[in-house]
Amino acid sequence: MSEINPQAAVADPAVAATDDGLSGRLHLRACIQKVATGPEYSKDLSYDEAYHAMRHILSGEADEVQTSIYLIALRMKRETDEENRGTLQALIDTADINTAAVAEVVDISDPYDGYTRGVPGSTFVPVVLAALGVPAVLHGLNAVGPKFGATHHKILQAAGIKTTLHPHQAAQQLAAIGWTYIDQAQFAPRLHALIPLRQRMIKRQILTTCETMLAPLRGQQQTHYMGGYVHKAYPPIYAALARQTGFDSAMFIRGVEGGVIPSLQQSGRLFYYHGEAALEQRDLSPADVDISATTRAIPLPPDLPAAPIIADEIAATVDSTALAERAAALGIAALGGQQGLMYDSLVYSASICLSHLGKYTTLAEAAQAVRDVLDSGEALVILRAAA
Repeated sequence: MSEINPQAAVADPAVAATDDGLSGRLHLRACIQKVATGPEYSKDLSYDEAYHAMRHILSGEADEVQTSIYLIALRMKRETDEENRGTLQALIDTADINTAAVAEVVDISDPYDGYTRGVPGSTFVPVVLAALGVPAVLHGLNAVGPKFGATHHKILQAAGIKTTLHPHQAAQQLAAIGWTYIDQAQFAPRLHALIPLRQRMIKRQILTTCETMLAPLRGQQQTHYMGGYVHKAYPPIYAALARQTGFDSAMFIRGVEGGVIPSLQQSGRLFYYHGEAALEQRDLSPADVDISATTRAIPLPPDLPAAPIIADEIAATVDSTALAERAAALGIAALGGQQGLMYDSLVYSASICLSHLGKYTTLAEAAQAVRDVLDSGEALVILRAAA
């Protein structure tokens, strides 16, 4: 990965706070006073202010009420790139980041709160990439708001795959079989400890934007980011964060529910960068990989059980465990060559990644390579190697 150059400690004593103790508490209070003074008078924070505020929150010493006020006020004010980058660097600096014994890694990042509107397929994209010789890592967590949907953690559990590997174990698995899953509870326990508070806060916060960008497992030479987005404003925001992390290249796909699989029914869009080059845009079409579908994604099964009520009485929109089980079953079948919308989803998403990395000249060539490893069952063997 590229060298990361977090900004040096600042001279302003009001900002030079530690991540715990009195100075941390005073710093967080000062930041709240800046960002929570209403639509006319709220002020943006500097990179360093956001960094030290987040370090104090991650220390476990911050008052929960003040933490909630701070995060919600940032959201209502609208976070700046400086605030996002400072927050992200604090998350990285308190996480367990490892370099695996592979030259390059694709970091596949979907929204941590999962899927609720269709059956997700992106859980199995890293398996396909591994079958084609491209090491890939997937990361996430069991459940978090605001959606509390079917997550990679739940889907892999349903597929019989281990989801509690420690970072060094995940790095070993990545080197051994070409793909792995690593959970936030293992690589970022301080961040993960905030989930109960985030659940009570209900709404999305800056953590939702930043937590997918930590790159918990990195390559010895290059690490690439593959993520999704929904709203048009987000590609440049995510690109700034990806550069802060130090990703050597990044791709941001306008995907279903913010994931890395575009609509199977209509044209899509990809934003990307390589190295220091500017962010560029590329149009996508399922027809480019010989996909023709009548729905954007795999529809929710009509016989899913009723959604449960979560512990704090927040109603989920789907039974995420049941949805994860359906996704696991369809994913395993597709990895074994069974054609259908899940198969098409894997072909489309993986071919975009392979084309971005320059492994194949065209999307069509990449798609054919993906179909070959699905039809042969090679991808299914790679999945089962992680069981």
